[in-house]
Amino acid sequence: MKAKRQKKPRINKMAIFKDFGYEPHPGQVEVHSSRAPRRIVACGVRWGKTLCAAIEGLAAALEPNERSMGWIVAPTYDLADKVFREIVVIAHEHLQHRIITMRESDRRLVIRNLSGGISEIRGKSADNPVSLLGEGLDWLIVDEAARLKPLIWESHLSQRLIDKKGWALLISTPKGKGWFYDLFRKGQSNDRHFQSWNLPSTSNPHLDAKVINEERNRLPERVFLQEYGGQFLEGAGQVFRNVRECATEDWKDADPKGIYYAGLDLAKINDYTVLVIIDHSGRVVFTDRFHRVDWSIQVARVKAATDRYNGALVNTDTTGVGEPVFEALRTAGVRCMPYPFTQKSKAALVNNLALMLEKNDLALPKPDLWPEGIDELEAFEFSVSDSGNVRTNAPSGYHDDCVVALALAAWIVKRRAGRPSITWL
Repeated sequence: MKAKRQKKPRINKMAIFKDFGYEPHPGQVEVHSSRAPRRIVACGVRWGKTLCAAIEGLAAALEPNERSMGWIVAPTYDLADKVFREIVVIAHEHLQHRIITMRESDRRLVIRNLSGGISEIRGKSADNPVSLLGEGLDWLIVDEAARLKPLIWESHLSQRLIDKKGWALLISTPKGKGWFYDLFRKGQSNDRHFQSWNLPSTSNPHLDAKVINEERNRLPERVFLQEYGGQFLEGAGQVFRNVRECATEDWKDADPKGIYYAGLDLAKINDYTVLVIIDHSGRVVFTDRFHRVDWSIQVARVKAATDRYNGALVNTDTTGVGEPVFEALRTAGVRCMPYPFTQKSKAALVNNLALMLEKNDLALPKPDLWPEGIDELEAFEFSVSDSGNVRTNAPSGYHDDCVVALALAAWIVKRRAGRPSITWL
């Protein structure tokens, strides 16, 4: 006869929470009490998602086990650190006697669990998918899940849970209706493997509802409904509309009599230098995008491209490294003008670009010809910082170099289109 497989004893979560000094609010209690293998928490900002996930992960690490492995994954290391650091703080305060190894630089915490076994917790970034291969996981927490590309979940994360029949907790503020929304919908169905929650920030009893409601007066309505209301809205948070409708053009060679303008966004460490050239009617005719290239070579490439398009006037980002490169461009004979970035000047660029796309004043290359640019435009979003300020930027893990270069070029087009000549600034 086969011996019966003994079930692992389950810990008393609420007793552990009491030891931690953690008193979950009613919404958090529901998440902690769920036995669904896939839990999806799509709630407004400041609802308590990070703390809920951190406590859940630490409780899982304490489960009696010979050896266990859990990951915290987010679009970037900075975002993964939110949950991981919360775990580290709690472990230091309440589980110091159980810590075997704690290396914050490696985002790795090893503790002795309640049966004397070894439990490891790792913080991971989804911007390097190769690092997400290989290991089988007992549990997984995904923070800012709505910002992840669907391929990361489908091909790199969910598969890690198969061998050990592990569970996953995905937390995020809603961002449109993508793959995260699809998982949320499963959690609202009769599929016993999924359970989901969708609650506004005001459902956190520790927040002042009056203060949150005051935010409605200063935020765009769609941004408020998404960030504080926790609502899934089609295209919510998206800064640029009508992108695909404008993306119908092919590349176009220079017209000997044509007038051209360009935008140049210079690389900042891990970013790309991007050059976008537009004709006087607002049609994007040429783009160039390069990475980790010496400044002298970058200047030569910009010079060659603008010469080909009749000495296109270049609007150049002169912030930081931009100033000396701007001078090098002028020395090389490139006709350019400076555009130093401040919060106000960049907002003006973004607003102008959004308006021109909305009014079909720009013609973009087809998506298959300029995939990086179209992807960046569609991903660019409104967001609300922890301090409550509204920002427009690329989501974590994405670039915005193509957006900025296009916006710089569009800025000149809007102000100079139709003029018979160009003044060299």
